[in-house]
Amino acid sequence: MLLDLAKSRRTVRKFKSESFPVDKIIRCIEVAREAPSGINKQPWYFLIVKDPEKKREIRRRCEKFERDLHRRVRGELKEWMERENITWRKDFLEEAPYLVMIFSDIRAPYSRESTWLAVGYFLLALEEEGLSSLTYTPPPAREIAEVVNAPRYYRLETILPVGYPKEGGRKKRRKELQEIMDFDSF
Repeated sequence: MLLDLAKSRRTVRKFKSESFPVDKIIRCIEVAREAPSGINKQPWYFLIVKDPEKKREIRRRCEKFERDLHRRVRGELKEWMERENITWRKDFLEEAPYLVMIFSDIRAPYSRESTWLAVGYFLLALEEEGLSSLTYTPPPAREIAEVVNAPRYYRLETILPVGYPKEGGRKKRRKELQEIMDFDSF
């Protein structure tokens, strides 16, 4: 059942090096392509990265910007990062057997919104395949996109490391239904 998949999905930051057939990811992309999109433009593009050198370069570029971000961040975000042990190090970009880079075609109306709908479908499909991930939104999106020669009209929305979890991860508390909905008026 879909609700069970959604309830079991969690973010994982540590992955086993164990590989698996890329067909599992391709099946998940097949699910994602069924997502609704603004004027049916389907502006998403999924790039699967397995090459260790490319993964290393992506990580290097991401960490360069993350170091600076972690030095500058203040307030509630800084407190959250410390509490969750989120550092500038992004080991998962090399540890996971695959990175799935998801782009939106900025020439299409509603490209970002549509692409994120496809990301949601993709995440649930990964869960159904027994795979884990996290949605990492890299700060220097254009610089990261250059590593894989992405056309200028493709905006990198997220990088999803995909693999089997090294640790269980934990499902974060979800808001209660009455906190997120109403009828007819707020």
